[in-house]
Amino acid sequence: MSPYALSMLMSSLAAGTVITLSSSHWFLAWMGLEINTLAIIPLMTKMHHPRATESATKYFLTQATASALLLFATTMNAWLTGEWTIMSMTSYAPMTILTIALAIKLGIAPFHLWLPDVLQGLDMMTCLILSTWQKLAPMALLILTNHQLNANLLILMALASAIIGGWGGLNQTQTRKIMAYSSIAHLGWMTLVVSFSPNLALLNLAIYLMMTSSMFMGLMSLNATSVNKLSISWLKTPTLAISTMAGLMSLGGLPPLSGFLPKWLILQEMTKHHLGTISAMMALSALLSLFFYLRLSYVISMTSPPNISNSNLTWRKKNNLPLIIPMLIVLSTMLMPITPMLLMKN
Repeated sequence: MSPYALSMLMSSLAAGTVITLSSSHWFLAWMGLEINTLAIIPLMTKMHHPRATESATKYFLTQATASALLLFATTMNAWLTGEWTIMSMTSYAPMTILTIALAIKLGIAPFHLWLPDVLQGLDMMTCLILSTWQKLAPMALLILTNHQLNANLLILMALASAIIGGWGGLNQTQTRKIMAYSSIAHLGWMTLVVSFSPNLALLNLAIYLMMTSSMFMGLMSLNATSVNKLSISWLKTPTLAISTMAGLMSLGGLPPLSGFLPKWLILQEMTKHHLGTISAMMALSALLSLFFYLRLSYVISMTSPPNISNSNLTWRKKNNLPLIIPMLIVLSTMLMPITPMLLMKN
């Protein structure tokens, strides 16, 4: 792809997100989401492969459906209330349709089926954009309208996302599908707490973005698109392999890493609202996710292919990693010391 076209598409991605984040009018927010969708589709098809075209088509149809539902919900709300502002959703039917539209855009269960298939057909960089940057605008709308949405519906979708995200990743051998189910599970935790504490949802989103970005960058550096390729990563770059293991443990929410911090605070917040059963089910669903993260860590550290000669040990060669990868790995694994400060705020 031409550098000029690439810069224009990336600028359009940034502009669409900024328009949605800064708008107070539903039509402007919808327009920003549409710019986002139209800008990322050429990035998806830049590989000129039938699988990439299939992923782009699935993504376009799904996002178009969600955008149509969002526009329908906001138009119905404007017809009932006479206002187009984001903070004026007061009717039950538009709120329910809006919740479904945002769930489709984010890939929250039971509207998650498109996400693993779309990510599997894309290159790692586009998967990184789709799993991080493309979540910002819909998540911002979800947080802005949190006090108006149906809390019971959000809790049910969050519980389904956490269970499906953990269960679906158990039998996967492709790292992109594993990261897709990881995204579904983490979005379930954000959706669970967004009605009760938007600040905790923002904290979870920030840590999720750091962990997912560091993991995708590590997988790109190791060129590990499957579990089999991940098993020889120790022979390529042992330092990066160890960092990837730490990132996987953090994604699973294993203490004392950063991924444990939002889960701990969210479970505490839900317990304060007398939702102990939901908290217990969410904690048990996190064990499913932790299992396949542990399996990947086992593959990295304890397995190696046979008949490896010394000439193939590329770790002896000089490996220049981008500075942002170790920075993101440190942030995604060592944020637990800020926990007392967050507990004092709560």
